[in-house]
Amino acid sequence: MPAQQTESAEARVNAQRDELARIRAERDELEKKMSGLQNTAHEIRDEVNLLDKQHDATARMVKSLDQQLVAITDEVQTTTSDLQNSEREASMKRTVLQRRLIEIYKRGPLYSAEVLFSAQSVGQLVARYKYLHLLALRDKGLVHRLDELHDRIESQQVQLVRLQNSVIENRSQKEREAGRLGELERAQAKNLVRVQEDTKRTKARLAELEKSEARLNNLIASFEAERRRATGRAATLAPSSIRTTDIGRLDWPVNGTFLYRFGRFVNPNNTTTRWNGIGISAPIGTVVKSVSAGTVAYAGPMGTYGNTVILEHGGGDYSVYGSLDKIAVRKGTRVIKGQPLGTVGVSDPAMGSHLHFEIRRGGPAVDPAEWLRAAAR
Repeated sequence: MPAQQTESAEARVNAQRDELARIRAERDELEKKMSGLQNTAHEIRDEVNLLDKQHDATARMVKSLDQQLVAITDEVQTTTSDLQNSEREASMKRTVLQRRLIEIYKRGPLYSAEVLFSAQSVGQLVARYKYLHLLALRDKGLVHRLDELHDRIESQQVQLVRLQNSVIENRSQKEREAGRLGELERAQAKNLVRVQEDTKRTKARLAELEKSEARLNNLIASFEAERRRATGRAATLAPSSIRTTDIGRLDWPVNGTFLYRFGRFVNPNNTTTRWNGIGISAPIGTVVKSVSAGTVAYAGPMGTYGNTVILEHGGGDYSVYGSLDKIAVRKGTRVIKGQPLGTVGVSDPAMGSHLHFEIRRGGPAVDPAEWLRAAAR
């Protein structure tokens, strides 16, 4: 085969090797990210996405290895064909050269001289000399061609061994990558089951939260109805101890960091949770304090809220303190600003220890974070 076609086959193999190296580097980076993800808290969605990307990269590696094998196989066939052609030509040249050697041996070392000296004229002498010269050049070319074929055959044999080793290595790599692909597919299936189970648990938890929220809303509504009946009419309502001037100035009920924020939150499994308050992470047993003066309207368990204290601040305003470990006040107790109400506990093991805190203004929930001191956020 022409050198140009051989170079084209080698170029295809090299291109496939470069592509394989690029995909392998991409997959290694994804595995590094997955390893880092497994050592930190993360969303299931992140793990699912990385698994899918690893699966895609490994599948592309298997495809690239298949393409590389095709290119190597083509080059093996080309090299084998070239080797066979070179060996056939070499065999023919050796046969011709052997016959020439036999003829030279039979005629003896003085044959050329005899041919020249037996010429009957100068013209015949010159003609015989040219003939013997051409014959010598032909014999010399034949030996030179045999040397070239010998070198080519050795080179092609070395290349063939290299290509055969590449085929073995390629098949070994493909077997490993196929095994890895199978592991990733099993991991994906396992992850899918885990996500489905997590979604099921989350939906059940959301249903419980909705029930607890409805109970809390009804409870606060009943407090308001009872208070209005006691006062006789809305115009005589006592003013709230929580005023608009307190926005951004209230002390935090407990020092900590946000676990979740007020409003809607999309979970990793695509379910949605609406929080009527904020979650503040804090160690179990941390003291929880009132953000403003008020009266304990409720102190006890409240479904998914866990142990809960509800303070009435007047004017239809309430603050809610949920997920408590211990409660330090009783219903009807008058409390002052900063007075301990209880300690942080765990209402949901999946969230850890935290305080669930709400502010109700005239019934509806508002974002408590807007009322707390910015410096403590």
